[in-house]
Amino acid sequence: MNNDVRACTIWMTGLSGAGKSTIASFLAPMLRERGCKVEVLDGDVVRTNLSKGLGFSKEDRDTNIRRIGFVCHLLTRNGVFAIAAAISPYKAVREENRHLIKNFVEVYVKASLEECIRRDVKGLYKKALAGEIKAFTGVSDPYEPPDHPEVICDTEKETPQESAEKIIQKLEELGYLPVDGKAAIAEENRRASETF
Repeated sequence: MNNDVRACTIWMTGLSGAGKSTIASFLAPMLRERGCKVEVLDGDVVRTNLSKGLGFSKEDRDTNIRRIGFVCHLLTRNGVFAIAAAISPYKAVREENRHLIKNFVEVYVKASLEECIRRDVKGLYKKALAGEIKAFTGVSDPYEPPDHPEVICDTEKETPQESAEKIIQKLEELGYLPVDGKAAIAEENRRASETF
């Protein structure tokens, strides 16, 4: 791993369909290109493996998010960038994970409920709105957006690539990644051309 990098957990929270997994699929290779070790913990995949048997009560959701947080903690402690892409609807448990992991970058993947319903590839919102799924986040169960996320990715206004680039830029600002020389030079040149 590149010695100039400092591993962290990139915790993506947002409604189902907001774009968390899609952004993660762009972000992971960008980090690997920078010499980072990366693991993606996708909420759906974790539920199938690590949290099999858990339901969707508040207690079970909290347990699921704590488990993801603990795995992220172990990965980050061992120099791996952990990208968690999980709805994680409750602020309190996200804050617990922030305190456990320490090197924690919260990314609010923002999209309106209407947009998430429109994108509903799995048909989950349709079932939730019909009452077939109980306690569905955003419909019959609350989602608590973060108060002070390090990054907000508005997926109704930016592409997944732009969102991933925004996260990389924040990681540079926070000292987790060295500033990309090429990007910095391009920015300097752009600024210089504006002054003439």
